[in-house]
Amino acid sequence: MELRDGDPKRYGGKGVRNAVANVNKILAPKLKGMRVEDQAEIDARMVKLDGTANKSKLGANAILGVSMAVCRAAALESGVPLYAHIRKLHGGKGKYVLPMPMMNVINGGAHATNNVDFQEFMLLPKGAPSFGEAMRYGAETFHTLKKLLQKRGLMTSVGDEGGFAPNLKTNAEAMDVIVEAIKAAGFKPGKDIAIALDPAASEFFEEGRYVMKKSDGSSMTPGEMIQLWSQWAKKYPVVSLEDGMGEEDNAGWAAITQALGKKLQLVGDDNFVTNPKIFAEAIRNGVANAILIKLNQIGTVTETLETVAMAQKAQYGVVISHRSGETEDAFIADFAVGTGAGQIKTGSLCRSERIAKYNRLLAIEQELGKKARFGLD
Repeated sequence: MELRDGDPKRYGGKGVRNAVANVNKILAPKLKGMRVEDQAEIDARMVKLDGTANKSKLGANAILGVSMAVCRAAALESGVPLYAHIRKLHGGKGKYVLPMPMMNVINGGAHATNNVDFQEFMLLPKGAPSFGEAMRYGAETFHTLKKLLQKRGLMTSVGDEGGFAPNLKTNAEAMDVIVEAIKAAGFKPGKDIAIALDPAASEFFEEGRYVMKKSDGSSMTPGEMIQLWSQWAKKYPVVSLEDGMGEEDNAGWAAITQALGKKLQLVGDDNFVTNPKIFAEAIRNGVANAILIKLNQIGTVTETLETVAMAQKAQYGVVISHRSGETEDAFIADFAVGTGAGQIKTGSLCRSERIAKYNRLLAIEQELGKKARFGLD
């Protein structure tokens, strides 16, 4: 629970003076004198001081800000890079892993004011030999895509996460133009660059049906929705599908895991919310095969690390993620490397708050050299 001030006369109600006051007046006095190396103890004390199930008293934004600051301070105190300190907290061993980027190139859904129902269409440069080359693959395809959209007379303004937000004839046209861009940029679809999707199906799940409100108004049953994803996976080089079913459609999630779990990475976000208790139940029930990790969904570094460790132990894929509201802070870049997650989702190849994470990963790659490998096993 993010704590916002709610004053309509200041930042449209989104101000955070109360959260900042909670840091300075409540958290700081209670944490003073603790060792920054004791991340778990500090995080546990803050959770106890808040005393609610969802951090609504002090605010997850207040608690997480302190938690991340403590993590950075401990890295500085130890004289090691942030990713190395996170790796120590996580108990990582062996070679470091530079994550495979998921690059958002077309936005729709709640992230754009166009007529595309599905939220994110992403490039996954699986054939790149290094993180640096993955950036090149993505950037060249992204700019080629812009030219193709302009050629069709379509808008090339961008959505919340930096992907283009054109009005298209159908949702499938987004897939068609991305494949065309991959080819036109000189890459092979499926071999050099694959496609990852985040339709954010919870946004258009209504009364048991999936309603295409932004495009043609049509609707589908959960079975028909799964059939659509299956058809797309056959027709296009799709390798990852996040939130392909609504968070409240438990039967749909079970069915899609059964139908596509061996063919695609099925990533849970809205239904798992980086919460170890919720995620543990999903693992027991065999729902999905990967999890999206967002630090501010759970609110402390320690709890986030716990969820990542749980996923890795259960052999679920792990995708470290940004949010649609972002800053230039690049903590998640170090977090992805430190946890060995293998995948990161941090937006498009434009907008400084997205590029900051890519630049940090390029610097880490240069720093680690042969001590790191790139991407998924």
